[in-house]
Amino acid sequence: MANPTEKPEPIPSTPKLEPKDEREELEDINGGEEEEEEYEDEDDGKPRTREDAIADRIKAESLFRRMRETPVAVRVHDVIVKGNEKTKDHVIEAEVDVLRQATTLQELLKASKVANFNLQALDIFDAVKITLDSGPPELPGTTNVVIDVVESKSPFTGQVGTFTKAEARSSSLEGSLKYKNIFGYGDIWDGSLAYGCDHSTEVGLGMCLPRFRGRPTPFTSRVYLSTQDWLKFSSYKERALGLSLGLIASKYHELAYNIAWRNVIDPSQMASRSIRRQLGHNLVSALKYTFKFDQRNSSLRPTRGYSFISTSQIGGLAPDSRTLRFLRQEIDLRYAVPLGFYRAALNFGVAGGITFPWGSEYKSKASCIPERFFLGGNISPVCSLGGPSALWGFKTRGLGPNESRREVQDNESGDTYERDFVGGDVAVTAFADLSFDFPVKWFRDRGIHGHVFACAGNMAELSENKYRNFTATKFLETFRSSVGAGIVVPTSLFRMEINYCHILKKQEHDRAKSGFFMTFSTPS
Repeated sequence: MANPTEKPEPIPSTPKLEPKDEREELEDINGGEEEEEEYEDEDDGKPRTREDAIADRIKAESLFRRMRETPVAVRVHDVIVKGNEKTKDHVIEAEVDVLRQATTLQELLKASKVANFNLQALDIFDAVKITLDSGPPELPGTTNVVIDVVESKSPFTGQVGTFTKAEARSSSLEGSLKYKNIFGYGDIWDGSLAYGCDHSTEVGLGMCLPRFRGRPTPFTSRVYLSTQDWLKFSSYKERALGLSLGLIASKYHELAYNIAWRNVIDPSQMASRSIRRQLGHNLVSALKYTFKFDQRNSSLRPTRGYSFISTSQIGGLAPDSRTLRFLRQEIDLRYAVPLGFYRAALNFGVAGGITFPWGSEYKSKASCIPERFFLGGNISPVCSLGGPSALWGFKTRGLGPNESRREVQDNESGDTYERDFVGGDVAVTAFADLSFDFPVKWFRDRGIHGHVFACAGNMAELSENKYRNFTATKFLETFRSSVGAGIVVPTSLFRMEINYCHILKKQEHDRAKSGFFMTFSTPS
């Protein structure tokens, strides 16, 4: 992209000279930054006078009157990039290609917002500024788009924090270190380490290329070594060394491939029969497709809108005999309806999932334990978009099919160990949540609000010919359910709830109880 040989006369679009609506729209292009009024030198070296500024002001007001009445035709003559000492031009051009498609000034303003957002999302610039200048005098009705970027002063960024996992099994301490734009292609390299209070750990190295070989979506890859500790709930530990490739990542679609060498072990030597049968090594080679559509106005406290997510997996894409062959499908639908008083809104949702082995004699095979569904965990289903998981009042992995562990005595206490929850091949959950503001201004100003809720869910086994014993009537009769009320304290990172939960229905061996709970939930 070459700079023009002559300095064009600027389009009279200085934000301070515009009517309110148009001024705010232009300020939004650059994140609400306010430009200072400058008087540039003319080609003859003479400074601009106050009369020149007044004339430009009159032209600007006339222009925006036209914009309110009818579309103003314009064509982008050139996109000029400045300030990129390291970043390749084509990386920036690919993110702002939407500018060249604009045919009116109104479309160009909207496209400039999109281009600014795309460049900021690369996470390699400290600042991005987009301005519109008039095109060459011999080409009336054209404009040049000037993009000024400020590359990150330090390529290193780090982050350390404590988080709650999606199934709320425990808190974890996580840290990450990123090295940005090493080769000038917008590439980001990162390393991460996570350690959970339940002795779960994960070490990962990742890379992201926003425009790999002209691809319209980013390409990501990640090598990881992880350990998941489920001894407390299901008498096994899961260790995996794997590689994950993000093939497609757009607004609505994601396609990823994961290959991992996984080992399931039982260091306690107390696992139930179903768990013991699945101990050992196996290869996971799976393709995962996700469609996500979220039109809610908030992920922490939705008051209107709806969302839908569908996740499909197929495992077994390798010839090795130890490759796990399975099919897994999950759906989740949410809807929020405003009620018109005290910012009250009714949120309700339903989620379901099914997994099943495939291959020869698949009906008599057992599905893999780590790929099954587990319900429970005192997190808010309002936040946990993705599939059946959370139920208020039930502990993590606290319901569903279970088996007794080995009758091994504790040498110190003489007590017998409890049961293993082995998960289900099909799961369904549903919830309703009514949120409302308190009639106290101090609470409203801080977003603190109340809610009442109800939830229900169930799961069942289908593999190993158990589908023959499955009936809809029995499945509905064994549904678990709970109701409650509480106070919600939202923050920019998570949603804290102080709830009283009452268990309406549970089954034998379920881990659930009525009482007060404090929970922390993050959007997923």
